[in-house]
Amino acid sequence: MPTPETDPLDPHVHSDEQAAESALRPSSLAEFGGQRRVSDQLGLVLAAARHRGTTPDHVLLSGPPGLGKTTLALIIAAEMGAPIRISSGPAIQHAGDLAAILSGLTEGEVFFLDEIHRMSRPAEEMLYLAMEDFRVDVVVGKGPGATAIPLDIPRFTLVGATTRAGLLPGPLRDRFGFTAQLDFYEADDLEAILRRSAALLGIHLDRHAAGEIASRSRGTPRIANRLLRRVRDYAQVRSDGRLTRAVASAALELYEVDPLGLDRLDRAVLDALCRGFGGGPVGLTTLALAVAEETETIEEVAEPFLVREGFLMRTPRGRVATRRAWEHLGLTPPASMGPPPSAPDLFSGE
Repeated sequence: MPTPETDPLDPHVHSDEQAAESALRPSSLAEFGGQRRVSDQLGLVLAAARHRGTTPDHVLLSGPPGLGKTTLALIIAAEMGAPIRISSGPAIQHAGDLAAILSGLTEGEVFFLDEIHRMSRPAEEMLYLAMEDFRVDVVVGKGPGATAIPLDIPRFTLVGATTRAGLLPGPLRDRFGFTAQLDFYEADDLEAILRRSAALLGIHLDRHAAGEIASRSRGTPRIANRLLRRVRDYAQVRSDGRLTRAVASAALELYEVDPLGLDRLDRAVLDALCRGFGGGPVGLTTLALAVAEETETIEEVAEPFLVREGFLMRTPRGRVATRRAWEHLGLTPPASMGPPPSAPDLFSGE
């Protein structure tokens, strides 16, 4: 009979686990690992606002998913001692939706708008006025008899997050006082994040295991923390609970994450390109059908990493596998690719 300390169904154990996992999100800039440039710049903006006793300028955070945009929004509110209101672009399809949110804000509140590029155009135009003049015009009535009633709203800080900054119209981008581009994390930063997360979860993680997980995390803290929890599960069930490099490697192999961070979908895309279509070029729709996935999944989940790591190229004619993709799958590249690039002869004098 399991004791209360080990019983997974015990409500106290379950609540403790949930509290530990929610604590993985840093609550201050000092705890925010990686993104040093962004942290330093944002810290200066917030410190200056506190010194003046005003609300900070509006902040735009852009970058791929999982790099900490939501975390930074929560940190901004915590650093300013302000409440935060959270919404997303797809949830705001009418100007009235946005007006209801803005009119309910309190003085100094942080309004976090995720996926801001997916907001509707009428709401976007209302947001222009709210960001600049802290006012919205509420339209009453329809047709020629419609009347716009100006409504003052409290001063607030908008924190917008987007994974596709290029889709934001220029007038909206220009209204943000501070814009930050989040980059993928270095392995050392991910290792530090993993050590912090392991300590919060009560996991014994040696440095070799941390390096193994970090190297397969695609430069993304969200993926690193997810893999850490899966490796923890493996260690608790099939090992002695200690997370060593051997345990981490075995766990990640079970979960189909290879040493370079490619998962099942990544390898399926490369396999379809190389084995099914001779390396390409092949259209996105055809490639998605070949791996039984939606085109958006291929384009937004698999391709960014494959292109960044040099496994895939996007061309006007379609997707093309690189020499590295063929070699990673253990296949011989076609002769049309030519011989592999040779290292320069350091003694030739050329």
